[in-house]
This record gives sequence, C-alpha cells and structure tokens, in this order.
Amino acid sequence: MTHSPPTPEAARVRRRPRLAEAVVEDLVKAIVTETYPAGTALPPEGMLGDMYGVSRTVVREATMALTEKGLVVSQQGRGTIVRESSAWDMLDPMILGALFQREDGLAYLDNLSEIRSLLEGAMAAKAAERRTPEMVDALTRQIDKLETLIPVPAAYVHEDVMFHDIIMRMSGDRLSKAVIDGVQSEALRTHEYSGKLNIEHIKDTHAAHRRIYEAIVAGDAEAASRAMRSHIEESWARRRAERRAR
Repeated sequence: MTHSPPTPEAARVRRRPRLAEAVVEDLVKAIVTETYPAGTALPPEGMLGDMYGVSRTVVREATMALTEKGLVVSQQGRGTIVRESSAWDMLDPMILGALFQREDGLAYLDNLSEIRSLLEGAMAAKAAERRTPEMVDALTRQIDKLETLIPVPAAYVHEDVMFHDIIMRMSGDRLSKAVIDGVQSEALRTHEYSGKLNIEHIKDTHAAHRRIYEAIVAGDAEAASRAMRSHIEESWARRRAERRAR
C-alpha cells in the first residue's frame, strides 16, 4: 500500500509543536533571566512572530505553554504580562535550566544541594531500614562496579547517578525521588554543578559511597543518613570552591 506525501498544511501542523517548543524555551530563558522582568509585557504576537519567524498560531501555542508554567498572564488592555517568580512552576525543567544559568544561579545550585542533602539523607535511612537481600545485592554490584571505574572519572560519574538511584528506589519514597530526579537532571547539564573531573576527587567520592553502602547493608539508618548528607554537602562544597577559584 502506497501513501501520498503529506500536504504542506499537514507538514506545517506537525512542525508546530517543535516550533512552539523552541519559542517557549527561548522565552522561558528570557523571562527567568529577567530580559523581560516581572510586571512587563512580552512583545505583541505579531512582533514575536517576526522575531522567531513563526506564525501567530505558533506564538499563541507558546504563550499558552508559558501561562501553564506560571510565567505569564494575559491582561485585558495590557497584553501578556510576566508574573512574579513566586507564581512560577519551579520544578518545570525549562524553568530550572534557566534558573541555573542566571547570574545568581549559584544560589539555586546551593539550594539544590540542601534539598538533596535533606531528601536523600532521609531516603538513605529508609533504604537501611527496608533493605532486602535482593536490594542489597543490586547495591553491592553497583559499588563493586564503581570501584573498577575509579581510573575513568567520566564513566564513574555516569554510574554514580545509578548508585544514588538504587538507594532512592530501595527507600520506597517515590515522591522524594521524583523531586530529586526532576531537579538534578537539569543541574547536571550545568558545568558549575558537575565540576571538574579528576581521579583524586573520584577517590574521595568513592570512599563516601563506600561509607553509605556499609551503613545501609548494616541496617544502620542513622549512620546511612549521616553518611549521605555528609557526602552530598562535602562534594558540593568542593565543587563550589573550585568554581569560585576559577
């Protein structure tokens, strides 16, 4: 069976979501980084269409997405107005990514470290309390895998994320895991958060992972929580100091 090629109109309709998303992403960054400060109006539809080379329909779709994210509100006679940051959906990936790129983005990365310390510390304690032989086996395989990757920092960092993921799943705390996953995924795209990779830092990280692992396997909830909090706080403090030195 043969299919007719799509009509220009059909092709245009299929492209709209992609076009609208690109416009949304750029406008989110412009709003969050205060190119358009709170209380100001976005350019009119026609002007935005010309700026991005898209139709008014695409601009409307983009504006609707910005409204859903809490960034703007339509006001009769004033246009599309940027809202105060208190109204923004701070867990939205685009907004998070833009926050980390602001001049004061370091403060948001500090906040992320605090959130991780609190939530992952509590989850490590739950993991110690709820561990099963199967869960411990998975965590053991991961810590052993990390041991072999110490000479390869880039590979270690990738598997580091999985180590934390296993612990979060062991905890059974799906809501906290969802918060961490959502916030950290955007932070990992930021060089200031990831830091410079070297074997000495990886060795320190692995020693911290080993302390967390041993506490969980021993069923010591308090020690697991303390080890996790120390690991997150000390790791970020080191990366933060490196950033300031640069």
